[in-house]
Amino acid sequence: MNKIIKSMLMMVVGLGLLTACSDDTDSNPTVVTPTKFVLNTPAAANQPIDLTNSTTVNLTCSQPDYGFPASTGYTVQVSLKSDMSDSIEIAQVFSSVNINLDAYTLASALTQLELSEGKTEQDFPLVSKVYLRLKAQMLTSTNSPVPGTEILSNVISLDKVMFEFSLPPVTVPEKLYVMGNFTDGKWDKAVEMVMVNGTTNVFWAMVYVDADGIMFNSAMAYDGNEVGYAGLNSVSGDLASQIKDNGGKIASDKPQWTLMVVSASVSGRTILYDVQFLKPEVWLMGPCIGDKDWKEQNPAGLFSVPADAKGSFESPAFTGAVPGGDGDGVRVYVKVPGYDWWKSEFIVISGKIVYRGTGGDQQRVAGSVGQKMYLNFATGTGEIK
Repeated sequence: MNKIIKSMLMMVVGLGLLTACSDDTDSNPTVVTPTKFVLNTPAAANQPIDLTNSTTVNLTCSQPDYGFPASTGYTVQVSLKSDMSDSIEIAQVFSSVNINLDAYTLASALTQLELSEGKTEQDFPLVSKVYLRLKAQMLTSTNSPVPGTEILSNVISLDKVMFEFSLPPVTVPEKLYVMGNFTDGKWDKAVEMVMVNGTTNVFWAMVYVDADGIMFNSAMAYDGNEVGYAGLNSVSGDLASQIKDNGGKIASDKPQWTLMVVSASVSGRTILYDVQFLKPEVWLMGPCIGDKDWKEQNPAGLFSVPADAKGSFESPAFTGAVPGGDGDGVRVYVKVPGYDWWKSEFIVISGKIVYRGTGGDQQRVAGSVGQKMYLNFATGTGEIK
């Protein structure tokens, strides 16, 4: 059915052309729903096509008839099945009926399809029959698709496409972020986990796990890559028995703070997350608690734990004065099993919790007898007073 869209001239690129109606220079074009869109079969469709040694694969097509020469975007859909039921749409949008599809991009899409069919990296290189079609849509002046103008082409086949494994290696994330009610349920307030010093794959954070649950991700965003309960390879630690699944999130029978330690590893093309949920213990270390032997997990240095998500951890009163600067300072840490205390230490500087992470020795901060340290892990703030 033809539709008169008077505003379309404002939207569509390339409408500088006038319609053939010479009596009405202000006339609006009639947008026709196209019924025919042809993807041409390449001359080499029956010949071997080696993507590894090719730069592009050339495709040509007709332009859909929208009733006037509208600006049109074309995307390529790739499949291993003639009915296109497993198709992947390549993200690049082409503006011409003469399409030069990047060979590596095509090989990457085919690699994903073959992996979904059960192939492994060891099965490559492969020779497959490949099915292609195009999707066309009219574009606005900002190159956005115009709703209701989509049309699919016919399907063509390339009989012998040769390609190697064409996906980048899977690596453990460089950063992880945790989101839950203690961050107001917002990814832009998510707590960044801290990498254990000397490692590239072990992270820790003090988090509040309640009945609603938490999730973590390698980005501060809800982007489909969030890790919930089902994404955990294993759950262990002092509080593991209280951890459960709640609608995909990592929840707890008892709302509480926990020291969460994530060890990431790669198996094949899958990132595995082994997670420990430990008691939320924070410790002072060394002379500020009168311990010249620097004993780990000295009971004299154990912080009290807040009862709710917004409260602060509170240290015992310092029993030894430390000058800071070039001398001894207040030292504080969490204990990650299997690692020395200083590999997960941190300090408060100018009202902020500053984590050592993978860095070197931290600035020494002074403390006086009778002072205490207060830590709010939800806001990343702290003080000594």
